[in-house]
Amino acid sequence: MFQALRIEVNHEMDALREMLLSATELLRPGGRLSVITYHSLEDRMVKNIMKSGNVEGTIKQDFFGRIETPFLIINKKVITAATEEQERNPRSRSAKLRIAEKKTNE
Repeated sequence: MFQALRIEVNHEMDALREMLLSATELLRPGGRLSVITYHSLEDRMVKNIMKSGNVEGTIKQDFFGRIETPFLIINKKVITAATEEQERNPRSRSAKLRIAEKKTNE
């Protein structure tokens, strides 16, 4: 309950959306975007921007059916804390790391 209140009061989802959109514009080709999320709403937003280029997850395809996105996903499977880390630090259970690289202009 407290986390939901904090997220709303601090406008954390708006700040994350703004950061992700800015990063998409500012990263140079070959630059990497690495984001650690701690909440499912954050993770969905990050996953969407990396897969589709927008936080809503709306997929755009070219004439050949290829997904048009500015990113190449580096880690196909989300990276989570190892069991040992989770035992030492229980809060790390919810942490997820996603990494994507800005595509080069072809």
